This record gives sequence, structure tokens and C-alpha cells, in this order.
Amino acid sequence: MQLSSPEDTQAGQSLILAAPSGTAVVRSHRWGRIAAISVLGLFLLAWMLRDVVLGEPVMTYAVHRGNLTQSLVASGRVVTPERVAVASPVMARVVRVAVDEGSEVVRGQLLIELDSRDAFAAQTSAEAIVALTLAQSNAVSEVELPAAARILEQSRAALLQVSEQFDRLVDLQVRGFVGKADLDKARRDRDVAQSQALAAELQVTAREAGGSHRAMALASLAQARAALDQASAKLAQYRILAPASGVLMSRAVESGDVAQPGQLLMLLASTGTVRIEVQLDEKNLGKLALGQAALASADAYPEQRFAAMVTYINPGIDATRGSVMVRLDVLTPPAYLRQDMTVSVDIATAERRDVLVIPAGAVHDLQGEAPWVLAVRERLAVRQLIDLGLLGDNNVEVRSGLKDGEQVIAASAVTVQAGARVRGQPEQLSP
Repeated sequence: MQLSSPEDTQAGQSLILAAPSGTAVVRSHRWGRIAAISVLGLFLLAWMLRDVVLGEPVMTYAVHRGNLTQSLVASGRVVTPERVAVASPVMARVVRVAVDEGSEVVRGQLLIELDSRDAFAAQTSAEAIVALTLAQSNAVSEVELPAAARILEQSRAALLQVSEQFDRLVDLQVRGFVGKADLDKARRDRDVAQSQALAAELQVTAREAGGSHRAMALASLAQARAALDQASAKLAQYRILAPASGVLMSRAVESGDVAQPGQLLMLLASTGTVRIEVQLDEKNLGKLALGQAALASADAYPEQRFAAMVTYINPGIDATRGSVMVRLDVLTPPAYLRQDMTVSVDIATAERRDVLVIPAGAVHDLQGEAPWVLAVRERLAVRQLIDLGLLGDNNVEVRSGLKDGEQVIAASAVTVQAGARVRGQPEQLSP
């Protein structure tokens, strides 16, 4: 048997003495890990129980006072008051087209000039006939009437002379100085003079104002002037003028073409009040009224809105589409508006000021007889019946059931039931 040395004995004792110290360090580390795990577990447990204690987080809207507008949105088209078709009343060759498409024209402006040589010749002939008949009419009063008056004067003087001669012969015949034959001749001379005087008087009367000869001359003059007016009107048809002020939308004629009577040559959009026509569902008819204000925007310029006003509601219903046609006047038309442009219209049909409002997205059974909301009260979801007023585009008016400042849960939170403990988060949604 081998005996151990003193050094070995001492080393063994050191090992024995060191063992309890190492075990304590190991135990200390183990308790630290256990404590950390416990704290983490408690944190996770608290995290999992937060909804039970504090309530489930839900998105809410705040009940608040504000102004509410109800509107109808529709799509329609820009229309001008009327489109004027420009046609030729005669058959003639086109000499000149005075305007281009897109040109602005004024009423009476020349659009198309036709070959008018024959019509011009007819007018010239009619003018000559008027001048001739006018001269003849003037001659009646200026020449014929004075001549007839002089003849009447002469015939009356002759009648006076033969009448005096006849009277003297009657006296001489009584006294036996003149025979019967001389007296008969004097009587015939007197009768002829009377007839001539009467004829001269009729000639004067016929040529005076209101007389037959004068009337015939005036009738001939009037007929000639009517013929001239007809020729002038015919000549005017060879110059096609703008029937109204507006914009030339299209043309179907060029110089050298032969225009036919009634042929459409141009299409003119007349200047006037610019209007918008929209079709609205007939169910909205009760909300519409003349004079309602609207905002419109062309699809080509959606950011540029302009004012309009309801001026016409068709009394009839389109049975095929179940819609009613509504016309709006554009108060100040922007320069970019064009005929047949597609526009969107927002018609304000009703307005409430300083009322309690909430978003429509918070209301359950919005169109039903008993609309309700889930209100947050003392961290509980409470089912609350409400009385609604005006239904706006996004918000609705609350007449009773809620107070200003209360929070209501969004209807989209379908998992939240009445009585559930909740935490409102109004900042996540804008009313």
C-alpha cells in the first residue's frame, strides 16, 4: 500500500473545500433564470388579459355638432340651348364658304355665298319696272291731271258761251226774228258742250286722289314693288347668313359644290345659356326642386368645379330606365366647356346647420325602421336606438339617442357585441 504525500493530502482538502462554493454559484444562476422567466410570463399573461381588463380596442367615431348637406350625384352631358341646321333654300353653285369649323359667328354674319347672277338680273329687271310704273304714277298727278283740268276749264267756257247763245235765240224766236231751225241747232250745240264739259270733269276726277285712273297707276306701282321685293328676297337666298350667334360645330360644303334645296350644309350651336342634362333615378324625384344649387365638373377637368342650378325637371318618367331627366343652367360657364362634354353633377337637395352628426358607417339598419348604434359608455358597448333626421352623403343627422362628444363604434366591427368591454380609438377614423 502506497502512502500519500503531505502535498497530495493538502490538494485533496482544497478540492473538498472548493466544491460547496461552485454549487452556490450554479444555484444562483438557476434562480435568476427562473425569476426572469416568471417576470416574462407575468408580462405575457398581463398582455393576454389586457382586453379582458381594459376592453377590446375598437375603431370609433365621435358624435359632434356640424353642418350637414344631402346631395344627389349624377353624370350627364353639356347641351347648348339649340342646334341650328343651316341649309340652302335654292339650288346653286357655292362660290365661297366664309367660316371654318369652330369659328364663333354672330347673327346675320355671312356663312356661304352662292352663285346669284340670274337672281341679280331678275332683281335689276324688277327695279326697272318699279321705276317705270312710278314715273307713270307721277305722270297722272303731275301731267295728266293739269291737262285734264285745262280741258275742263275750256269745255265749261264753251258750254257757257253756247248756253248764252241758245238763250238769246229762244228770245228772238219768241219775237219771230229767228226760225225754229236755228233754235234747234243752238240747242244741239248746247247739249254737245254739256257732254264735253261732263267728260272733261270725269277725266279730272279720275286723275285726282281716289280716282280710278290714279288708283290703277298706284296699283301697278304696288305690283311692281311687290315683284321687286320678291326678286330681292330671292337674291338674298344666295347669301346664307347665320340665323343665330354661336359656334360652328361642323360643315359639309366646300367652294365649287352644288348646293341642293334643303341640303344640310352646316351645324351651328347657338350661343345662350349653357345647360347640363342628367338622368336621375325616379326614386329621388321627391328630393328635387327647382332652384337647387349644384356643383359640377367635367370629366376632362375633374379638379375645376363650377356652379349650376336646377331649372327644369321633366314631368314625365323614362319607363325604360326608370329615370327622370333634369336640366341645370351653368351660372358662369368655364371656357373649356364644350357641347356634349361628360360632366359629373352634385346637387344639394337639403341642408341642416348646427346639428348632431355621425358618419353613416356607424349606423346599423340605416334604412330600417329602428336604426341603432353601439355607443361606448364606461368602456362597454351599449346598443342604443337613435332617431335619424337628414341622411347626408357621408354623415347622418341624429335627432335623439346620443349626446355631443360620445363615441360610437364603427358598424364594420361585426365581432363586437352589445355588453362587450371595449376601448375606443377615435383617432384611427375621421368622422
